[in-house]
Amino acid sequence: MPDFVDAQLLGKARDLDAQDPLARFRDRFQMREGLIYLDGNSLGCMPKATPDRMADTLSREWGEGLITSWLDADWANAPQRVGDKIAQLIGALPGEVIAADSTSVNIFKALTGALSLRPERSTILTETTNFPTDSYMMQGIEQFSGGRIQARAVAPNDVLDAVDETTAAVLLTHVHYKSAKARDLAETTRRIQASGALVIWDLSHSTGAVDIDLGAANADFAVGCGYKFLNGGPGAPAFIYVARRNQSASPVLSGWFGHANPFAFEEGYRPAEGVDRFLCGTPYVLGLAALEVGVDMMLEAEMRAVRAKSIALGQLLIEAMEPLCAEHGFVLASPADPNHRGSHVGYAHENAYAMVQALRDEEDVIADFRTPDIIRFGLTPLTLRHADIVEAVRRLQSVCASKSWDKPAYRTLSAVT
Repeated sequence: MPDFVDAQLLGKARDLDAQDPLARFRDRFQMREGLIYLDGNSLGCMPKATPDRMADTLSREWGEGLITSWLDADWANAPQRVGDKIAQLIGALPGEVIAADSTSVNIFKALTGALSLRPERSTILTETTNFPTDSYMMQGIEQFSGGRIQARAVAPNDVLDAVDETTAAVLLTHVHYKSAKARDLAETTRRIQASGALVIWDLSHSTGAVDIDLGAANADFAVGCGYKFLNGGPGAPAFIYVARRNQSASPVLSGWFGHANPFAFEEGYRPAEGVDRFLCGTPYVLGLAALEVGVDMMLEAEMRAVRAKSIALGQLLIEAMEPLCAEHGFVLASPADPNHRGSHVGYAHENAYAMVQALRDEEDVIADFRTPDIIRFGLTPLTLRHADIVEAVRRLQSVCASKSWDKPAYRTLSAVT
């Protein structure tokens, strides 16, 4: 990359950093000096406040309070409390979101809940190329039903036309995990509902990065995870949104915390009122404590500012990558239009996996790889500076120019990519 391009882009980046209303948040995360972390869309950075919160939960609430902390520390209501906070980030009302379980489990609950509201219909629909767990949960439901429920996956551009009178629910990802292509939430919801089907949105790559208004979109159900842009830590609890009009649904997982009176210990199951019936087992107290720190910080940031910075970071990355595309064969695999793109940018390259390994080991840049040939650059507005983007591309140029990626060790796929 010519030096004058570096200087020009770096000057632009520094100007953007000087005007950044979110710059103050970076110092509130634990980050190693010199590291450029472009994988926050897979695992967010740790807030500096998290260890103290966890230590208090462990030593005071658990260590001293023991079982009394279910009430005294409000452990029992943590799913609702954290859920109501997440609701503010996605345009939901109080009492429409709970934080619990994993994204996969919540997908299962949303799908079976939707099926209970459309008992005369027998098809659940998604798109091919969707994140695999979404399809896997649908396939499991089909198998368990003995074929009464049919799970279908059609090409992304064909989904809306595939909805018919047999379709009970459509499960779609708002921001695609590879390409970052973003669907029109409101228009897609309207068209699916016009056929009498319900819509379940996977917001895993949207929440905390994209301005979302589920209420305005008239969404039916939504799920999302807590460990990406919400910075809740590895394996953080996920969340499920259920619009109030759909809270009479009957999800198949009828655990004791979803009971109308869990501590009555009744033999028969009576579902709780409202979204609480989508709870299942005992709340993940430690995970919820860590997640709440990340959510509280995100609530301090204005989501429009977060989205504006996400777009600026993405546009700067695409601009900086243009010479590498011309010289080294990278191909943009995400929409160029930021209005149709989430908060990561993907590039296709035949040596993508090896390059990601070389970037990590030799240049201290962490991105990630998605099969078969995608380098994915996550853009986390609270932790990244615009200058980091220019520097990351400079380091990638170094890897390409030296061919330091061309080593057998970098070509061997690891168990986690």
